[in-house]
Amino acid sequence: MADDGDMVSVCQLCRWFEVPRRTVYYKAVKQAPRVNELLAARIKALIEAEPYAGYRTIAHLLGLNRNTVQRINRLKGWQVRTRPIGFRPRARSMPSVASRPNERWSTDMTRVWCGQQDRWVALTAVMDCHTREILGWRLTRSGNAKAAEATLEDALIGRFGSLARLAQPLTLRSDNGLPAETRALK
Repeated sequence: MADDGDMVSVCQLCRWFEVPRRTVYYKAVKQAPRVNELLAARIKALIEAEPYAGYRTIAHLLGLNRNTVQRINRLKGWQVRTRPIGFRPRARSMPSVASRPNERWSTDMTRVWCGQQDRWVALTAVMDCHTREILGWRLTRSGNAKAAEATLEDALIGRFGSLARLAQPLTLRSDNGLPAETRALK
């Protein structure tokens, strides 16, 4: 139309095409994420003082919003752990049925709150699936694979008296958590 010499205003074009005028003038500008350095300094000081603390604990102790703390941690590269995306192998869904004692054992780990001084500790237990007897347990500050291995060793020594090879095979069942994935328990 402009080539033919007809001048049409933006308002008229927007009316014809039934489009709001603001869509013509809108220019999207995404700002770079900003970090409040005072908050970041407070968060970093608390991370140095309490390295066990996650973003929820930090937000609670500082009286801040959890999303703010998590965003600052992510932008500063202080995010400790992110969950992997994708498939994780799961335990086979078969019942824990044993026809006799010492045929099938089960192990698991859970977190237990132990007060302000000790905070969260990991409780690892080994149970006989036939008698439902707890054969070994251990409380540790860090629920790592060594704690699971030590708990299994305690259960073997408590039941058989040594770590020697067993006369009959023993099946150990777990939920495929991190401690169960260690080479020592496979």
